[in-house]
Amino acid sequence: MFIARKKQKQKQKQNEKNEKLNIIPLGGLGEIGKNMMAIEYGEDIIVIDAGMMFPEDEMLGVDFIIPDFRYLEKKAKNIRGIIITHGHEDHIGALPYVLRKLQAPIYGTKLTLGLIQNKLSELEPAISVELNCVKPRTSVQLGVFKVEFFRVSHSIPDGVGLGIHTPFGVIIHTGDFKIDQTPINGEGTDFHKIAEICKDGALALLSDSTNVEKEGYTISEQEVGEIFKQVFRGAAGRIIVTTFASNVYRIQQAIDASAIYNRKVCVVGRSMENVTAMANELGYLTIPPKTLITVDELKHVPLKRTVIITTGSQGEPMSALTRMSMHTHRHIKISKGDTVIISARAIPGNEVSISRTINNLFKLGAEVVYENVSEVHVSGHASQEELKLMFTMVKPKYFIPVHGEYRHLVHHAKLAQKMGVPVKNIFIMENGTKLEITHEKAAIGEKVEAGQILIDGKGVGDIGTVVLRDRQQLAQDGMLIVVVTIDRQNAKLLAGPEIISRGFIYVREADELMNEARTRVKKLFEELVQEGTSNWPAIKSGIRNTLGKYLFEMTERRPMILPIIVEL
Repeated sequence: MFIARKKQKQKQKQNEKNEKLNIIPLGGLGEIGKNMMAIEYGEDIIVIDAGMMFPEDEMLGVDFIIPDFRYLEKKAKNIRGIIITHGHEDHIGALPYVLRKLQAPIYGTKLTLGLIQNKLSELEPAISVELNCVKPRTSVQLGVFKVEFFRVSHSIPDGVGLGIHTPFGVIIHTGDFKIDQTPINGEGTDFHKIAEICKDGALALLSDSTNVEKEGYTISEQEVGEIFKQVFRGAAGRIIVTTFASNVYRIQQAIDASAIYNRKVCVVGRSMENVTAMANELGYLTIPPKTLITVDELKHVPLKRTVIITTGSQGEPMSALTRMSMHTHRHIKISKGDTVIISARAIPGNEVSISRTINNLFKLGAEVVYENVSEVHVSGHASQEELKLMFTMVKPKYFIPVHGEYRHLVHHAKLAQKMGVPVKNIFIMENGTKLEITHEKAAIGEKVEAGQILIDGKGVGDIGTVVLRDRQQLAQDGMLIVVVTIDRQNAKLLAGPEIISRGFIYVREADELMNEARTRVKKLFEELVQEGTSNWPAIKSGIRNTLGKYLFEMTERRPMILPIIVEL
């Protein structure tokens, strides 16, 4: 019996020796947004965050992008939980799509779960989800992983970082953080808890890289409140404040300034209304009595006594502020004397939309206050000195920079070297790269499926490279539809070819070009029929090639050509 037990222990030790701890980013590396990280040991997986990202300009018609999580779908039964660090869209935006495929419990703080519930309540059909509320300085056991939560400062309340205890040591995932010594709610980053978790050092640090290019410290959120008060003091007319709906701190500061200057507050925009109501109900907003008014009540209050808090800080086409700037909002019209405060930083890719909105507001006579001209926004991310302090507290063996574009990851890696982390222990990774950690070493392993899923309306992943390329071609050069009607039995041309142009050229101004195009199509058809060709796909291909070559010679454009053969 003793020998059998000894053999069992030896086998267990051998299994542990063969096991690997895998860190697998599925989103958020080399980009700002769609954050998703998987940590795997044996048969246990935990997932950290599930966010979305705005599309790039060339992704025509795409609403937003989420991570490709097929790797997790294949191992769905091994997922012990999805942990959400905070409630920003780049960390929760993909959940409605992820949860349809992965039936895993969610762990997050009270406000974070409130924002998730808001998002999931809009789903049809509804999905059943297990939501588990956690608090800083508590822990949960998820399979082999024990996850401790510690409070971090960010631009949204209830943000947490994670101390993930694994068989090989503790991994610190900072989440999005900064070190704010004068936080709005009086609760800053919990240095003591981080130091306690890492009293013997840490196996690995996964740290926010967004502001690594900035020297010094990130400005406190309190500074925005002071700027708000200055702007409110000098505004003679109505004030409109736009920020992210989830930025509860910024909403609170706008409400505080409104109360000081005796202004009524109207919240406009569905997401802003939902978040404000939820945050107020949960106690994350303090709203003085009789401060909030409805859109219908606005007309009964003088403009100089009103503040509108609304959506549209990123120039989103259907947002309330964008519609106001285009004079198409049902209830609110921008007028001379209005002051518009855009209290948000432009997410990469949205600069053109935001500039367009600002220009339109100026044209309508508004005074616009935005980041380039005033400190009406401060970052929620740590600058270099704060990142250094995190290294000092964590003392990691391995370092993986996360949450940033590739240049951010490189700069953060260089900072880690200055803080004493050996170069061989620093891993600049990409989405889908697997870092395999054993008792002896860490090394890059095989790459897993990781990329992006494009969301367009109700379509999930049904848009790929080919569709985007077609959309780009249509946007650049337009299309031509060529319709020919033939006698099926005799293969004779009965009518046409008729050519319909959309987005290519105005037909009435190009009679000669269109007439020649028709002549060439007719000639080609007759030649193919005489050769005995009755293969309609071959004829369509011939029309595309002949017409495409001619039109490019004449116009240097390549419209999409769609031949249609009608048989009678």
